[in-house]
Amino acid sequence: MERRELETRGYLVTPGFIDLHAHLREPGFEDSETIASGARAALRGGFTTICAMPNTEPAIDSPGLVAEVITRGRAAAAARVLPIATITRGRAGRELADLMELSAAGAIAFSDDGAPVDDARLFRHALEYARTRDLLIIEHAQDMALSAKGVMNEGVVSARLGLPGNPAAAEEAAVTRDVAIAEMTGARLHLTHISTRGAIASIRDAKSRGIRVTCDVTPHHLALTDEWVGGSREFAWEREAPRTRVETAALGRSSDSERERARFERAEPPAATPHAPRQTPYDSSTKVNPPLRGLSDVRALWEGLADGTVDAIATDHAPHASVKKDVEFDQAASGISGLETALSLVLGGVAAGWADRDTVIRALTTAPAAILGIPVRDDDWIAIDPEAEWTVTAEALVSMGKNTPLMGRTLRGRVVYAVVGREVRYEGGLRGATPVGSR
Repeated sequence: MERRELETRGYLVTPGFIDLHAHLREPGFEDSETIASGARAALRGGFTTICAMPNTEPAIDSPGLVAEVITRGRAAAAARVLPIATITRGRAGRELADLMELSAAGAIAFSDDGAPVDDARLFRHALEYARTRDLLIIEHAQDMALSAKGVMNEGVVSARLGLPGNPAAAEEAAVTRDVAIAEMTGARLHLTHISTRGAIASIRDAKSRGIRVTCDVTPHHLALTDEWVGGSREFAWEREAPRTRVETAALGRSSDSERERARFERAEPPAATPHAPRQTPYDSSTKVNPPLRGLSDVRALWEGLADGTVDAIATDHAPHASVKKDVEFDQAASGISGLETALSLVLGGVAAGWADRDTVIRALTTAPAAILGIPVRDDDWIAIDPEAEWTVTAEALVSMGKNTPLMGRTLRGRVVYAVVGREVRYEGGLRGATPVGSR
């Protein structure tokens, strides 16, 4: 089917999405996901290209393992799979991997994601090494001493639930350090899954000073707050009346971030709404790293997206076998299975007026391509039905990871057609012809 025909039927046709950050778990954790199952799930979410993170077992730190990821990705015949290799050998944070050799084997970027490169001197050397060939370093910004054993966002909700908190300062201190080292070295640095108001402010400042830093945010950090750990199932935009874009921009310019944070956070859990019934607290499907933050932080992410501080939206798709999630909250693995729900979540924010659709689409297509230094391919494209409603169920998800707090929720917006390299690789949910302008 041609693009024009799909547009005539009323579908939104866009370039295929590019995900900078997905955990495909292979090799080593095939009970949670495989490259093939993850690549198929990606197509359902509109992602025609996904970057596979290297925190596997063994970690992707050798040319042979990079080549294996590429081979298995091609064999899946679904979304394109680009391997990210480790910054340090074995992701142990003690010795640099051979970035040049890994790049020659096909690694698109380098990250020890799942943990930061905690040693500042070693991180400096990684950036200096990468700069010689303009390679991309992707950093998980977290001060491990500050975050300690925190399992959710530190704040009024963690206090109410009696759970150890991971403070916003743990991310913000790490971002400050990483930006300073990027400025010192002149290397390209991408900060992934940014989640706090203070981190956004630091990155905004860094960009204004010409530092070569980019960042992404996740759909779950854009849509969910730490109240979800306490049982709420209200999306962030359901917790307050929609603002105009003018009001949003004004809020983004506010210098008193702590006052804004305090104004947004609530000491009492929000009341349930008919479309968002409360669930039992301590649901381990809400445990993620970095943790779900407060409403003020969520707002700041959208503001950053609107003003260009945030470059891209990346899923941080983190599927887990049920045995790793069906345990007590503090013992559960961190992560949300997000490839298939990402589009619906960000379209929810668009519908609430928190960003315009073009900004969101750009953050899923041209922006991640620019960060990776790859073209937006004309032969990779998708068709979206923005009004299609679907219910998140285990059966509806192609990913082997069913760990999502969205289970049972009815969402709006679905990919119905995906083309990769001019080959139709996904088709589902196409409706009859609807004249343009009638919907």
